[in-house]
Amino acid sequence: METHLDAYLADLAELVNVDCGTSYKPGVDEVGSWCARFAVHMGATLEWIPQRDYGDILLARWRGTGRGRILLSAHLDTVYPIGTAAKRPLRREGNRLLGPGVADMKAGLLSGLYALQALFALGMAHFEEIAYFFSSEEEVGSPVSRTWLQELAPHYDAGLVLEAGRPDGSVVVARKGGGFLRVCVEGREAHTGVEPEKGASAILELAHHIIALEALNGRVPGTTIKVTQVQGGTARNVVPGTAEAGADVRVVDEAGRTAIEALIRETVAHTYIEGTQVRLEGEIDRPPWPPNEGTERLYTLARQIAHELGFDIGAATSGGSSDGNFLVAGGLAVLDGLGPVGGLDHSPNEYLDVDSIVPRTVLLAELIRRLTAPA
Repeated sequence: METHLDAYLADLAELVNVDCGTSYKPGVDEVGSWCARFAVHMGATLEWIPQRDYGDILLARWRGTGRGRILLSAHLDTVYPIGTAAKRPLRREGNRLLGPGVADMKAGLLSGLYALQALFALGMAHFEEIAYFFSSEEEVGSPVSRTWLQELAPHYDAGLVLEAGRPDGSVVVARKGGGFLRVCVEGREAHTGVEPEKGASAILELAHHIIALEALNGRVPGTTIKVTQVQGGTARNVVPGTAEAGADVRVVDEAGRTAIEALIRETVAHTYIEGTQVRLEGEIDRPPWPPNEGTERLYTLARQIAHELGFDIGAATSGGSSDGNFLVAGGLAVLDGLGPVGGLDHSPNEYLDVDSIVPRTVLLAELIRRLTAPA
């Protein structure tokens, strides 16, 4: 892999310097087509899943002559708006590469391809099937890909998700599930100076609910709820007739999801201001990935390989979700955070540790090899 590092860095620059925010389909499709060409060069068969509102989803498959069915997973999209790549193209500062999506997750996406390239160059064929799934809308919760991931999961022995390794080098062995809920309030408009008493303030009602929702933190172990968006009112001299708040909810397991959903419904059912009505929209639709034996077995093997390569990897849990959540929900043993090490995702300072590229890609390749090795 060391001899291919320069080529890897050139490819990484090409990928990072493409605007591919989830909503910009041309850019996401450009990255997908790039990956498709790389995969076909290695003998893959391709299945495209066309999309109207998002980039097209790609599934690449390789068939071997042995046992073992491995599913790799990465995403093509980023969170950055059009124009970001031109303003902040990939650059190097010491041991770090900085650029939009360099860690989340262009490097992991590329390492998956390079790991397979190395294995196939060595003649590895002792597997039944290796598949590589490229989702196009992970950053908005994989509304389309989630169904495909859960349907694919039962057909494989292990899932390897190529999100970045944690800043300390850890891989990810559990993730919270979550969702986005909206509390929508309808009140009654009135002139604030002439007859304010005839109004029913939707904003005031919503303010009570924001406080009540935030007060739910700590009620269910490991569960968080944070109000992150607020809108309301139409004019400075009108009692607001509408208001809305969005809340991000995270849960560690199914019991926590059930418990917090019940508490939220109970909270929203109460009204504080006469003349207002409240409704709840959205759902906690990203399943939690709790600790499990399948993931533990994969982590134990990965850590053993890392030791043999001269470094260590810890086991981290994350409050953020990934496509790995859907694979686990589909019954697959999954290990995540197998990409090169990076951090500060979704910010102008997002970075990748250059020195982690080679060892993490070698780790991934050896993990794939051992998971498919003859018994």
